[in-house]
Amino acid sequence: MPPKIRQLKAALTKAGFSSRPGKGSHTVWEHPFLPRVKITLAGKDGDDARHYLVEEVQRALDQLEGK
Repeated sequence: MPPKIRQLKAALTKAGFSSRPGKGSHTVWEHPFLPRVKITLAGKDGDDARHYLVEEVQRALDQLEGK
């Protein structure tokens, strides 16, 4: 079962990312230590996260651990 959008948001928040609203259900997440990385999450909190979003969030979290 894929994770929910709210779980991805919680992981990003815990890692120090901040969000700003986008159009509709989109939110853009940024981290001060990763200025070139912007993650756009689309969907409501209760929606299942798409596979590519899960991979994108994991890749950003891995980059953050490497710094």
